[in-house]
Order: sequence, then C-alpha cells, then structure tokens
Amino acid sequence: QVQLVESGGGLVQPGGSLRLSCVASGFSFSRHRMYWIRQPPGKGLELVSSISTGSSTEYSESVKGRFAISRDNTKNTVYLQMNSLTPEDTALYYCALDSAGNMRGQGTHVTVSS
Repeated sequence: QVQLVESGGGLVQPGGSLRLSCVASGFSFSRHRMYWIRQPPGKGLELVSSISTGSSTEYSESVKGRFAISRDNTKNTVYLQMNSLTPEDTALYYCALDSAGNMRGQGTHVTVSS
C-alpha cells in the first residue's frame, strides 16, 4: 500500500525558509520520479517541482531559483527546501507519485504571512 507522509509546513514570515519532507513507503522509492505539488487556497493543484531517479530536477517558473528538491533513497524521503518565501507560496503542499497529483499524501500546510 502506497503511503506518502509530508511534514515540515508551518507559518513563516515573507522572506523566510522552510524545509518540507515526505516519507514514502509501499513501493520502490528509488525507482520512481517524485513530485511536489501545491494547492493555494481556493485554487487548483499546481506542479512545483520534480526529481528523477537519477536526481535530475525540474521546477516551475514561479519557484525556480528559490526552491530546491532533493531525495535520500536510503531514507525513502524526498525534500523541498523553500527559500525567499512570499505570500503567493501559501498553499497545501503534497508530495506525489505523478505530476497530476492523483497519488499524493495528505499534505502539509505552508502559510507565508507577516
């Protein structure tokens, strides 16, 4: 049974940083590309970033240069380091096995506000 458990969200001031984690189980983590997807309040899902099995990374234009995705296959964990946060980054953040977010965890809330 696939499980994805996100953590690390919270309230942060504009310009601050957060590191999200997602622990995966129930599948061969090292053989899957992993995704971070977010859903701002009242809006649809937005692909944020992805990382391949070989650790090649991709980012949406809105987060490029501020966010960094990484993975640790020994811990079945994918991370999202978020820097220079703005209120527009406020969202529920999910890790997922697919870019559409059809297989995703329960999410972790990130609120950027002064």
